[in-house]
Amino acid sequence: MTRGPVPERMSGVLLTRHGGPDALEWSDRVPVPQPGSGEALVRVLAAGVNATDINTRTGWYAREGAGEGGWAGAIAFPRIQGSDLCGRVVALGPGVGSPALGARVICPTNQAEPTPENSLRFVAIGSEYDGAFAGYCRVPARHLHDVSASPLSDIEIGAMPCAFGTALNLLTRAGVAGAERVLVTGASGGVGLAAVQLAAHLGAAVTGQCSPAGAAAVRAAGAVVVLPRGAAPPRSSFDAVIDIVGGPGWPDRIAALRPGGRYAVSGAVAGPLVEADLRAIYLNDLTLFGCTFQPPEVFARLVAIINSGAVRPVVARTYPLHEIAAAQADLAAARYPGKLVLVPG
Repeated sequence: MTRGPVPERMSGVLLTRHGGPDALEWSDRVPVPQPGSGEALVRVLAAGVNATDINTRTGWYAREGAGEGGWAGAIAFPRIQGSDLCGRVVALGPGVGSPALGARVICPTNQAEPTPENSLRFVAIGSEYDGAFAGYCRVPARHLHDVSASPLSDIEIGAMPCAFGTALNLLTRAGVAGAERVLVTGASGGVGLAAVQLAAHLGAAVTGQCSPAGAAAVRAAGAVVVLPRGAAPPRSSFDAVIDIVGGPGWPDRIAALRPGGRYAVSGAVAGPLVEADLRAIYLNDLTLFGCTFQPPEVFARLVAIINSGAVRPVVARTYPLHEIAAAQADLAAARYPGKLVLVPG
């Protein structure tokens, strides 16, 4: 079942191997996928640029010597990346009743596919199957959410699934609620700024940590205090730490937690290896959460926020899809606070 004509070919960006930007290949002759049983074909309206796409491209997720760089193992090349999707449903495969044809939709980046052996198993769009860096994207319909009612623009919504889904998962796992004091590291980046906005929306008193260039954006997003990147936060001052950074400042963030505090991490832009004094953790009854798997109910909460328009993402710049290398370079250099978004031609 289709809504209007669907072309046989589309433009898109193919990841041909792990490597630098030269591993990305632009083509306007990519076959448009056909939805199978339980699937929907979505015309891409906007696709955010995320560090996870760069990490997948470079093979950063591979364990040393593993030779696998996707979320769930080796990637089948060529792969169309793109972990953020805002699009419109144009065709439905057999057995699909919703979302409706014509609905504006999004999906989580990490999509729960549990097995009896692994209740936390997931697949990632743009890693385990082709993503949104193309004109059309085929997605399991059960992972799509209707955001037609949202007052936000396509570009704004296209900036939200990965960053805001990750941020809300961090806050949910850390149990942030009410007027708690929360420290967010990397606060001017996509996930960090989303965490500041969502934590403030939940009623928390937020301290953001970022470079001086991003301080104004972090304050505008709802932080009551902004600390310089690299500064040691005040000791025993926070109920929760939301960490995107990792690296050598990790012990200072643990020391910044009050007794009984919670630490949640979903990034390591300053380095994945840290040094810990276990006494600082067990003597203060701290709880640490690693946050990658996103329960479906967390993303459903985000969808409700998007449809209400209660939180509006900071979109710093948009690019045509064929300028993906420039967009990823700007993201890697942290040239702008907030999100960068690609728009298909």
